[in-house]
Amino acid sequence: MFENEVVFSIARHAAWAPGVTSPERWEAWAREPWPFAGTDEPKVAAMPAMLRRRAGLLGRMALEVAYECLGQRTDVPTVFCSRHGEVGRAVGLLDDLARGEPLSPTAFGLAVHNASAGLFSIARADRANHVALAAGPATLEHAVIEACGLLADGADMVLLVACDAPLPDVLAGFEDCDEQPYAFAWAMVPAGAQPVRLSWRAEQASAAAPRRPGALDVLRFLLAHAPELVRHAADRRWTWCRDA
Repeated sequence: MFENEVVFSIARHAAWAPGVTSPERWEAWAREPWPFAGTDEPKVAAMPAMLRRRAGLLGRMALEVAYECLGQRTDVPTVFCSRHGEVGRAVGLLDDLARGEPLSPTAFGLAVHNASAGLFSIARADRANHVALAAGPATLEHAVIEACGLLADGADMVLLVACDAPLPDVLAGFEDCDEQPYAFAWAMVPAGAQPVRLSWRAEQASAAAPRRPGALDVLRFLLAHAPELVRHAADRRWTWCRDA
């Protein structure tokens, strides 16, 4: 038992990436990962068209897995996490400012970090608590800690949605890993069958950072049923373990 540790189970999960939409394809990717690429987008058929049209690729990916993971269940707290969020929309707004053009209130509202969480709650008329966060390369780990805090506070289930996409061309030079379009969701519940443990301690990495986004390494760890994954991010050593 570590002093800095959370434990939880995953009751249900879903994932989406261009060209990888079935459980069989995800199992193949977990065995031998390849970079996600393509122009296809999720349909998000469960969402009313008026709201669905507002979402870009990042939002559609997040919404697709959120709907698939929760189904018709409501009143479940949600934690949406993304390292970069809707940065493409934000860059577009800055371009408009630079050209002296008026900003679109709708575009501004959809550029904020909790845009997908807001669309999800509006479409489902769901008043459950939702949180949106970003924490650099350890975004997923901090989202899990947040979700486990909600479980400890009495929630019987928390939906965690993780998503990201490549940065716009103007910011591509700042990427520190090979960003890819993806989204996945977990229906997290208090630790029970097949619990997952996340522990951490202060420790600076001594090796070069991996080129694959850290959240995808964690997803692969879970899909491949690996016993342990160790990541270094944000001056922390993060250890993921699956109990037998």
